[in-house]
Amino acid sequence: MARHIDILEHPQTAIEVAAATLAEGLPIGLPTETVYGLAADATNPAAITRIYETKGRPRFNPLICHMSDLAMAERYAIFDPISRKLAEAFWPGPLTLVLPLRPDSGIHPLATAGLDTVGIRVPQGFAGDLIRAFDRPLAAPSANTSGKISATSADHVDDDLGERITLILDAGASVVGVESTIVKVEDGEMRLLRPGGLAASEIERVAGKALKRKKKASAAIEAPGMMASHYAPGAAVRLDATEVSENETLIRFGKPDIVGSENAIAVLDLSASGDLSEAAANLFDFMKRADATGAATIAFSHIPDEGLGEAINDRLRRAAAPRE
Repeated sequence: MARHIDILEHPQTAIEVAAATLAEGLPIGLPTETVYGLAADATNPAAITRIYETKGRPRFNPLICHMSDLAMAERYAIFDPISRKLAEAFWPGPLTLVLPLRPDSGIHPLATAGLDTVGIRVPQGFAGDLIRAFDRPLAAPSANTSGKISATSADHVDDDLGERITLILDAGASVVGVESTIVKVEDGEMRLLRPGGLAASEIERVAGKALKRKKKASAAIEAPGMMASHYAPGAAVRLDATEVSENETLIRFGKPDIVGSENAIAVLDLSASGDLSEAAANLFDFMKRADATGAATIAFSHIPDEGLGEAINDRLRRAAAPRE
C-alpha cells in the first residue's frame, strides 16, 4: 500500500520524500486545489509511461504539465500576448493553457501524445512548492483509473490506486473540486477546450473577448478531458431528473421538488443553497458516495449551465455518455 504523508503537518518531509520518489521515475499522488493528480517527471519517458500504465490511460490522450510559475513555463512553451495576459491574471490557479512547445523544451513527446503543443498549468500551494524544489515540470492527470470519477481526497486516491503507487501526499479535500479550465489561443481567438474550475466569464472579462466553444464533437483530442465518456461511476447516470425511482440514488442541487425522492435509495445535496462553487467542490466525492449505495442509476436534478455550472454539466454529460 502507498505511504501517506500529511503535508500540513510535515511539509518539508513531504517535499523531500516526494522529490526523491519523482527522481526515481515513480508517480505520486499529489494534492492540488482542483483535484488530486497522479504526478511524475514530464521529461522522463519511463515515468510518463508509468502514469499511463497506472491509470490505464490511452496514450493518445495528452497530459497537463504543471509548472512552479510563469517563468518556468516560459522555458518550455511559447506564449502569445493573450495567453500571457491570462497566465498573469490566473496563475497560480485552475487554468490550463495549451501552447506551442519550444523545440528544445525537454518535455517528452509521451506527455504531449506527440502533439506540438502542451497544456500547462501553475497550481496553487504545495504542488507549486514541490515543482519548484524538483525543478522539472510534472505531468499530472487526475489520480484515478482512466475514465472513472476523479479523486478529490487522499483516501479517494488510495482506494483506487493505492496498490499501484508508493506515495500519496495528503492535504485534505480539494478546494475547487473539478479539473482546470483548458483554453487554447489561435490566431488571436480563444477556444474553450474544457470548462473547469475557472468560470468562462472570468476569462472573457480579463481577455476582453469571447471564448469560442465547439458546436460539434470532434474526434481530435487536443487536451485532457475531451473524451466523450469520462468521469464515470459504476452506476448509470441520468441527468435533469424531475422524478426518481426506488432503485436510484438522487443527487440534488438547490431544493427542487423531485417526485418520488422519499423512495430513493439515498438523497445527497450538492448544495442545498444553490451555490455552484459548493456543488463543484462536492461533485466527485458525492458521485463516489452515490456509487457506493449500490444504486443501478444515479439521478441528478437540473444544474444551471452558467459559471461553474458549465464545468459541472460537462463532467455529468461525459459521465452519462454511452460507455464502450
